Amino acid sequence: MTQEDRLLYLIRFLTDENDELKSMEIPARIEDRKHLLRSLMNIRPPRPVPEDFLKVQDAYLQGERAEKGLVSLTDIASVKDGIYLWQGDITRLSVDAVVNAANSALLGCFVPCHGCVDNAIHSAAGVQLRLECARIMEKQKEREPVGRAKITKAYNLPCRYVLHTVGPIICGEVTKADCELLADCYRSCLELAAAYRLKSIAFCCISTGEFHFPEEEAAATAVRTVRDYRKRSQKDLEVVFNVFKDRDYEIYKRLLGSD
Repeated sequence: MTQEDRLLYLIRFLTDENDELKSMEIPARIEDRKHLLRSLMNIRPPRPVPEDFLKVQDAYLQGERAEKGLVSLTDIASVKDGIYLWQGDITRLSVDAVVNAANSALLGCFVPCHGCVDNAIHSAAGVQLRLECARIMEKQKEREPVGRAKITKAYNLPCRYVLHTVGPIICGEVTKADCELLADCYRSCLELAAAYRLKSIAFCCISTGEFHFPEEEAAATAVRTVRDYRKRSQKDLEVVFNVFKDRDYEIYKRLLGSD
């Protein structure tokens, strides 16, 4: 199978299993088909899928991963000892774990091709990630609290694990309690990484997107919490602050450049 064959197979499988989509016309352009596949994966509920589908999906996603290219710690200049700053797509990072800014349902983003990191991570990992998250939530029997962290496999991502954490949602002025909850997100992820003896972790900008935490205050909380943790306990845990927007890059660059 070529990548185009896999793409078409996956689209046909996902439309055929949904009665409302069976008659959908598949676009001719490859980029439109890629957009459609991601949308279909995004809206698919966490239900079992045949092994044949997974084999084709994994081969397709790994092909897409290779095309994007991987980024390892050796490709990133260290800002301070053991702390890195990198601007780009977090799904390219070949580290022990990446952090996903999840919502309290912990099942990923269901909005087709949404621009959030939750959507990007689930789309690149494959449908297995939503299935594993669903098993976790079924056992938990309640929504995920703010400030904690869960760990899953990474599937078709280049990292080994994904750490899922739910940040605070800001409505109005940021309070001290909001900052503490955000700090809890970072601490929980660091502690979970240490418990699994991981050596490297990449943080996204937790809560700054759809959850509206101001970028400057969020970054200050993130940097302070990571520095405090590394001083106290896990100095050998290498930390990447991953940003996507230019504004976030400039904020972190300034904060990490100061003692």
